[in-house]
Amino acid sequence: MSRAGRWFLRSGIQEPGGGVARYYRADLERHQPVSTEITGYAASALFDLHAATGEREYFERGLAAAHFLTRSAWDGQSMPFEVDPGPEGRLSYFFDCGIVVRGLLSAWHATREAEFLEVAGALGRAMAVDFAAGDGVYHPILTLPEKHPMDRDAVRWSRAPGCYQLKSAMAWWELAEATGDQSFREPYDCVLEASLRGYASFLPGHPDLPKVVDRLHAFLYFLEGMLPRAGEKRCAAAICDGIQRVSAHLQEAESQFERSDVYAQLLRIRLYAHAAGAVPIDQAAAQREAALLAGFQASSADPRIDGGFYFGRRAGAWLPYVNPVSTAFALQSLALWNQRPESGEATPPPRLI
Repeated sequence: MSRAGRWFLRSGIQEPGGGVARYYRADLERHQPVSTEITGYAASALFDLHAATGEREYFERGLAAAHFLTRSAWDGQSMPFEVDPGPEGRLSYFFDCGIVVRGLLSAWHATREAEFLEVAGALGRAMAVDFAAGDGVYHPILTLPEKHPMDRDAVRWSRAPGCYQLKSAMAWWELAEATGDQSFREPYDCVLEASLRGYASFLPGHPDLPKVVDRLHAFLYFLEGMLPRAGEKRCAAAICDGIQRVSAHLQEAESQFERSDVYAQLLRIRLYAHAAGAVPIDQAAAQREAALLAGFQASSADPRIDGGFYFGRRAGAWLPYVNPVSTAFALQSLALWNQRPESGEATPPPRLI
């Protein structure tokens, strides 16, 4: 945990202005552009690290990330994927917006600065209106500034609506809790209903095993998104079914392609579902996933790499991406696993990153 935390502070993955790069390319010795989604995830992780360690620098870096989102990225109308657009122009992703809202709520819970709750609420309301496609379905991508839906691509999960969007819809659930405005619950419940109707067809979703692993990452977002309702019978059943599906597909593909975030998310959903009383944890499977996940942490004399988690490996060979989301998910998953009560009893876990 200490080494991963230091990677967030010392690697340069976070720019001086607070924004966080999508990942570090170790082979090219280059950071990718800053992403608002990744900055939202990083804000949540940094405030978690501060809560766990008491170290002030984590708080300051989390604050910088949140201020970047409210003061540099948010224009009062929309949240772009990147502040400096690439060749496709300015785009806004439904999924990214939800993660940004949740990152801002982490900042608000830690600081009680009204700015964070105000922007989170405004962005949450914009998500519900701008991305709506009807019947609990939301357009995955809009062009900016027009806010026109971008053409969908059924082969690429991130360019099509799907059950994975429920993780982002958790932002509405959390806004209802933070603001007391229960109208935010309605869009979450609509996405939940649509996701429960359609999730069974999401996997495997592609004939290529490596592409299936990518879809496991997205499918696990769906399982995470059900946690607010995990105590309900149908959601508990879907989480149990989903864990079994992911585990089977993951083991089938391991010799070809592995993603650290998939191991982290699978381990984490086991722990959260167990704590919620929804699905008893499979101790042997969780132990295996924790051990495999720990092996993705990088060790290097280069501070841009050391302590971070590699994104993945193909046929046993590391891919050269040191990834802040993989690191954040791994941090939370392994901390929960290593700190679980010896009695095995379920204890309420911290807020999901």
